Amino acid sequence: MKLQPDQSDVQTITAHGPGWIGVGNDKITHNVVIASNGQRLDWAGSFDALGPEHFDMLAQLQVEVVIFGSGARIRFPKPAWLAGLASRRIGVETMDTPAACRTYNILAQEGREVAVALLLEQAA
Repeated sequence: MKLQPDQSDVQTITAHGPGWIGVGNDKITHNVVIASNGQRLDWAGSFDALGPEHFDMLAQLQVEVVIFGSGARIRFPKPAWLAGLASRRIGVETMDTPAACRTYNILAQEGREVAVALLLEQAA
């Protein structure tokens, strides 16, 4: 699906599909963290490989909210994994990856300090 954001100075997701997202002219095909402050980081290998260390990494980003795109369907992280975010009073929202892309763009364009952590799964 092609997304057409208004002109923005923040890093936005311009398109997405099964197993990939577009950020500007870049096509990303691996799990990734995108932050409105310009950071872009490789992330966990799969949902089954997730652990508290992956969410602790997100807590270091100094954002006010993290959106977790859990893949093609909604899968919630274990509450213990979120302790580092909670201790820093960083909100977490979980949704499927396409919804996470759209929500991230809206919040980033509003000027919010936000990051999206995406699991990019290939089509079955």
